[in-house]
Amino acid sequence: MENVEIIENASDADIAKWLENRLTRTLSSRDGPVTITVPGGSTPFPIIARLLEADLDWSRLVVWPGDDRIVPEDHEASNTGKLRALFEPAGAEVVTLTIMEQVPHFDLAWLGMGADGHIASLFPNTYPQLEEARRIIRLTPDPLPPEAPFDRISLTLPALLDSDAIAFVIRGEDKRAVLDEAVGGKNDLPVARLLSGAKQPVVCFT
Repeated sequence: MENVEIIENASDADIAKWLENRLTRTLSSRDGPVTITVPGGSTPFPIIARLLEADLDWSRLVVWPGDDRIVPEDHEASNTGKLRALFEPAGAEVVTLTIMEQVPHFDLAWLGMGADGHIASLFPNTYPQLEEARRIIRLTPDPLPPEAPFDRISLTLPALLDSDAIAFVIRGEDKRAVLDEAVGGKNDLPVARLLSGAKQPVVCFT
């Protein structure tokens, strides 16, 4: 896939700097809000902490969780609650995912990926489709991850693809092998389905 760039051995600081540069260019290119999606799990939060050291107009940033566990926002498993704790003191807006929410075009879709090839909460058993009419769905992973055994709410493939650029942060050799197969069109996992529909630049940090 010619639109996919893989950046090897990127540190949290490297990724935060890339995000800062991307946001700086977008913020200076126009007035008004800049809207991004951000993944859950443990990987993004140290990167976000570094990113927030940057001197940006955070009041113009709107942050959407790519997915969340259906738990109260003060629950330790809530992605939204963690994102609020980081971004809101800087002045950014964090959106709560609900089925009725109107999903915008994203300036950047930042994603993670599980070892099973899932992205956001689009697990293999959910059979995500590029033609999905909905932009947000509720679903139940099967099997439920033991570290987070909750129903989910997630942006869909069309919602994530409605973006100017996509960035993945993928840690570990097992995940890298899944990514390489997806880029090569050698599996049909959710990540491969997303990549097959991506026309915009895709940067994968490993």
